[in-house]
Amino acid sequence: MNSTNFRMPARRWSAVAAATVLAAGPVALAGAGPAQATGEHGSASAAVLRTGLDVALLDKSVHVPLTVSLNEVRAPQSAQKTLLTADLEGVDKGRPFSVLRAEVADAKATVEGQRAEASTTLAKARIHVPGLPLLSLIELEKVTSRAVCETGRTPLASATLPGSVTVLGKRVTLTSTGTTEVTVPGVGEVRLDLSRTETTSRTAAATALRLEVAVDPLKLNVAEVNGTVTLAEAKCEAPEAPAEQPAAPAAEQAAPAEPEEPEESEKPDKSEEPRTADVQPQGARAEQAASPSTS
Repeated sequence: MNSTNFRMPARRWSAVAAATVLAAGPVALAGAGPAQATGEHGSASAAVLRTGLDVALLDKSVHVPLTVSLNEVRAPQSAQKTLLTADLEGVDKGRPFSVLRAEVADAKATVEGQRAEASTTLAKARIHVPGLPLLSLIELEKVTSRAVCETGRTPLASATLPGSVTVLGKRVTLTSTGTTEVTVPGVGEVRLDLSRTETTSRTAAATALRLEVAVDPLKLNVAEVNGTVTLAEAKCEAPEAPAEQPAAPAAEQAAPAEPEEPEESEKPDKSEEPRTADVQPQGARAEQAASPSTS
């Protein structure tokens, strides 16, 4: 198993996920700056591990943020990561410090057509925080999360948990949802939020486990470690429905035709109407009409 470790400045540490790729076939890795899909294309994202911890040194004059993301992928383009370890250098007196070791750590995000989906699986995993190199913050068998968003359908979010986990060396029975608190005298406290899911009309989000950590190990020049650890996170947003084409305008009804005026040449000419006129007989007919008839 190969692993890459990162050295940190003495006064300020920055935690970077370093990992071994699971040699079980080709794996598509998300780029350094993956595109964040929004709006009509939808989006999907997943992460196996995410930490937001603050580490205080013994004199509490220096507070160091400890931020790790393992197998974080985003889509609109399909992406998958199966990195198995996250190591830090500079925390444990310059030696590599293991934040997470797992046999399975898979995150996948896809957006295809009108469907966006994200899923994560973490199995046989152990998580440590600075100051507790031998005692695991949590050990678990398997957790998963899944979010599915499809245009025109109700989004789905789900998470699965094992029956029990080990927190700070104590065996803890889990329920499907709710909160569990674990306190170990001289070590610290851990609060577990179990199977958190949330959906809206277009989005879904699922987190298998979220731990609120407050430990005070008084070792390795570490006074306190406070913050959150999130395991098996999946989110999605459905693509927008295609815009409907506007309906064609209704055909305009033809207006009734007005009667055409007859052309000027077709109008009757009143001047050509027959007139009564006095006609005077002329010539022999006039004389014959003037003389009395003779027997």
